[in-house]
Amino acid sequence: MRGAYDVPRDTPVSSTPAPLIVACLQTNASRDVAQNLATVARLAREAKDQGADFIVTPEYVALFEPNAEALPKAAEPWEGHSQLAAFATLARELRVWMLAGSLHVRAPSGKAFNRSVLLDDTGRAVAHYDKIHLFDVTLANGEDYRESDTFEAGGAATLAETPWGTMGFTICYDVRFPHLYRALAQAGARMIVVPAAFTRTTGQAHWHVLLRARAIETGAFIVAPAQTGTHAEGRQTFGHSLVVDPWGNVLADGGEDVGVVTAKIDPALVDRARAQVPAWGRDVEIGGAGER
Repeated sequence: MRGAYDVPRDTPVSSTPAPLIVACLQTNASRDVAQNLATVARLAREAKDQGADFIVTPEYVALFEPNAEALPKAAEPWEGHSQLAAFATLARELRVWMLAGSLHVRAPSGKAFNRSVLLDDTGRAVAHYDKIHLFDVTLANGEDYRESDTFEAGGAATLAETPWGTMGFTICYDVRFPHLYRALAQAGARMIVVPAAFTRTTGQAHWHVLLRARAIETGAFIVAPAQTGTHAEGRQTFGHSLVVDPWGNVLADGGEDVGVVTAKIDPALVDRARAQVPAWGRDVEIGGAGER
């Protein structure tokens, strides 16, 4: 793949690590940052009590602001980002790795980056990813979304090394672009995160099937924490945070309520799935008509 899907091919591929407990925090974020962060802290402590090694949170986890004019003003500069500092403090306190599903980071253009950040168990930000594919769609029922009015698209795929192997990053609408997932898997990703705020309309139709397809195609674990319920200005999200194994089995489904859903991930299943169906590693060139 080229352009935004280019990922370093010299990324070290870890030997098969021990299993882990992953916890998806399913939230109903609002325009109140302090309230949203308090909810994350409460749920993260519940997840830790349930044995979580890795805690993941949804897209827009600290601020759900549908107003295209207000959001860039609410976004913070990357340096000194207060919401990120709150996540770092929590990760350090609980001694767990955490994913801040997405934070709003001020971009030079005046828009915002929709940025996912991975923190280790000391609270250090070890990697971040800016959403590449922006949600510009018009649905048959009249729902209209123009994420590009507010956000600056990211320009690069991202991988990070974790205690459980190489992790790939995506956000929400990215799930409809399988070549991104294929590129991440071919570059070594054994687990791919998909923090999301999927609309109720599209979620009911496509959420489960898309995430299961991405897991099957890549032979990787898919971990997808999600927003749920009704938010500011009546925006509705689907919920159903999912953990899917490399064979496409749903290991955990968060339903529609705010809360914590956990699953045990055994990285050895990645090797097993890829050995049985090695299609994830093969690319073909499509020639012109009549070529053999």
